[in-house]
Amino acid sequence: MAHILIVEDDVTFLQILDSFLKRNAHTAITCTGIKEGKKLLHSEKFDLILLDYRLPDGTGMDILNTMQADRLKLPVIIMTSFHDIRTAVKSIRSGAYDYITKPVNPDELLMLIHEALGKTEKNEEIKTSSGFIEGESRLAQELQEHIKLVAPTNLTVIIEGESGTGKEQVARKIHELSKRSSMPFIAIDCGALSIELASSELFGHIKGAFTGALIDKIGQFEQAKGGTLFLDEVGNLSYEVQVKLLRALQEKEIQPVGANKLVKVDVRIITATNEDLQTAVRKGAFREDLYHRLNEFKFQLPSLHQRGSDIDLFIRYFIELANKELSKSISGTDDEVRNIFYRYDWPGNLRELKNVIKRAVLLSTGSLITPASLPTEMVHEVQNDKKLTAPDLKALQANNEKDLIEKTLQEVKYNKSKAARLLNIDRTTLYYKMSKYGIDG
Repeated sequence: MAHILIVEDDVTFLQILDSFLKRNAHTAITCTGIKEGKKLLHSEKFDLILLDYRLPDGTGMDILNTMQADRLKLPVIIMTSFHDIRTAVKSIRSGAYDYITKPVNPDELLMLIHEALGKTEKNEEIKTSSGFIEGESRLAQELQEHIKLVAPTNLTVIIEGESGTGKEQVARKIHELSKRSSMPFIAIDCGALSIELASSELFGHIKGAFTGALIDKIGQFEQAKGGTLFLDEVGNLSYEVQVKLLRALQEKEIQPVGANKLVKVDVRIITATNEDLQTAVRKGAFREDLYHRLNEFKFQLPSLHQRGSDIDLFIRYFIELANKELSKSISGTDDEVRNIFYRYDWPGNLRELKNVIKRAVLLSTGSLITPASLPTEMVHEVQNDKKLTAPDLKALQANNEKDLIEKTLQEVKYNKSKAARLLNIDRTTLYYKMSKYGIDG
């Protein structure tokens, strides 16, 4: 039985959720706004939060930011409309466990709750395997060749790619193929580290170093001794921590917070980001010397939309996982679903595909996934999608570029991947030109 906080402004839906959870042996406390939710978080102990994204006095991000600042570590499931999937993906980067789209399916919600409550055990299972799927497309083959090339070395690596493209799986695969494979692989979400405590998490601290430091703490650098330290969303680290990280890389030693002594460390660093770090360097948000020290080898992971026929491999893999988890026996998808999957844009990439398939497997009554088991809005979006056209950016003069980029971004609702494809450039070039011309988005 879990004690759950529900933050939802739709009173009718709130009552339905409350009754549903109680029928399934859980207890719930409900509220309708951010302010009240924060107060409850500080006055009671919860096992999980069901959080509406759009609320009268703010968004779910306000709750997530408060939890980060107060170091409250409990799973959060975001409830949002299908059209807000991009904001849901953003909330996951900020520490949410997962999201579910409205209207909420009760069985799907109960499945997510049970997963979230048992996430510690599941994470331990995941550590035994990278979960990396070798694709067959040209991009996938190139990625595999680069992984095999860099894995046996001690080069620091930057993995760039959109949220949900599998950056941690690539990092784990590099570790598994490296000479450090028998040593620890430790993953840290830098986006979930508070500014005040990031140094303590990474480098450790001694007793009394700051308020609340009641005992000595070994940082993640020391815990990963001899192995690999994966820093996800490294661009979120504060300037002060960036300085300490640079020193750790250059001198191979760290200084725990409050300590006078230096500690030698032998760790390989792999970093990941869904942003363009070069742009962050130009804006002064990321140290240039640290960027070059991290960038001994760089991967640019393709979005799911760019993976071509590889999507079939992922579909089969995620159906197999869902069958095992849900005790089902779905054999595949019908042709219409496969067509929808190929035409859909997948803003959440592999993570979104996994969630959609798990939901579809849960709801399917036959042997194949049909459109009836997919989110209705997803089917409608694909059916109503008009093929966008745009001139080839390379064929135009520089003085027309800004207008063309702005127009294309507006047409695709600021989907950078789709805009880059239509303009016949890569995403890095698009970000550079947006920065060059002062285009927001």
